[in-house]
Amino acid sequence: MSAVVTLKKGEGRLLKKGGAWIFDNEIASVMGAYENGDIVFVKDFDGYPLGRGFINNNSKIRVRILTRDINQEIDEEFLRNRLVAAWEYRKKTVDTSSCRLVFGEADFLPGITIDKYEDVLVVESLALGIDRLKPLILKLLVEILIKDGISIRGIYERSDAKERLKEGMEKTKGFIGEPFDPRVIITENGVRYYVDVENGQKTGFFLDQKYNRLAIQTLAKGAKVLDCFTHTGSFALNAAKAGAKSVLALDASETALDMAKRNAELNGFDQVSFDRQDIPKYLPKLIESGETYDLVILDPPAFAKSRDNVRNAKRAYRELNKNGMKLVRDGGYLATCSCSHFMTRELFEEMLHLAAGDAHVRLRQVEARTQGPDHPILWNAGETSYLKFYIMQVVREPRG
Repeated sequence: MSAVVTLKKGEGRLLKKGGAWIFDNEIASVMGAYENGDIVFVKDFDGYPLGRGFINNNSKIRVRILTRDINQEIDEEFLRNRLVAAWEYRKKTVDTSSCRLVFGEADFLPGITIDKYEDVLVVESLALGIDRLKPLILKLLVEILIKDGISIRGIYERSDAKERLKEGMEKTKGFIGEPFDPRVIITENGVRYYVDVENGQKTGFFLDQKYNRLAIQTLAKGAKVLDCFTHTGSFALNAAKAGAKSVLALDASETALDMAKRNAELNGFDQVSFDRQDIPKYLPKLIESGETYDLVILDPPAFAKSRDNVRNAKRAYRELNKNGMKLVRDGGYLATCSCSHFMTRELFEEMLHLAAGDAHVRLRQVEARTQGPDHPILWNAGETSYLKFYIMQVVREPRG
């Protein structure tokens, strides 16, 4: 018999709205023996059943719900059904050659993400309970893919994020099963990339921006483009693929730029140049020199990594976007984004209004976008929504 977690009266608001997390301060009692990572029953203060999930006393997120059905066994059939549903959803919504196959809470498997890069899987496990189920999850997922005619040559683990420490687990990375060449060539939007699943950022590549990169292609044809925070060149190469006249791609990381240059060579794009720069400091110099661009792309790292530094992050985003707008010619376009969950859409739009005032320009919205469908947003599970992406036309007032 599993232990029973009972909530305090009035608590569990996020859970009852559709979320998957129960925090430590919401719990009135835990009755019965259990170990961290075990599956427990969850009930409201009045005994009403709320579901089953795994518990961990090391985490502020004390319980992560797997099912709302208190009678549902968390067994092989349960996991297979979850994984089949996730795969069928991807087949309907995205190009599955390279995509996120499992997105944690949004696929009702909290704490685990699994990415597919052609014939390689990369797994990141950030919660103790799901970590115990990880071997079975991977076994079942490979079986599902093989049944659909998709071969997998290897699995690599990238559970090296600091979030694991909050769960009382050590960071870990390495091959699951037989070693293989961790360098993969993927194709996205007609552009080819080298992906290093062993040493690349996150699980090797930022799959969530796939369709945002595609969205800038129509604006890039024949354009002079500035791509800031290019990382391994993804936006820059999409602009080149679309027929940009020239692309200047900036990043502070020499390692990232080396990979970006290799990616440009892989595609035969010779109109892209790369420069290592501290971008917030470099953009004012470009403005001073009189440079302008038809399209400016701003894809910075998350400035707001916690709720505590949102104010400072908003200030940094505002300065960056002000300078980006100043570098756009009259009638040109700005593509700008934030990948921080804590920088909400409302805060980001407010920042853009302020930055436009600072730059003395007016903005006409072309598109407001988010992460790709393979990173689905589960409503009322705020942690699944994080990417804001806007394409704006930048207009200056005509002078009399």
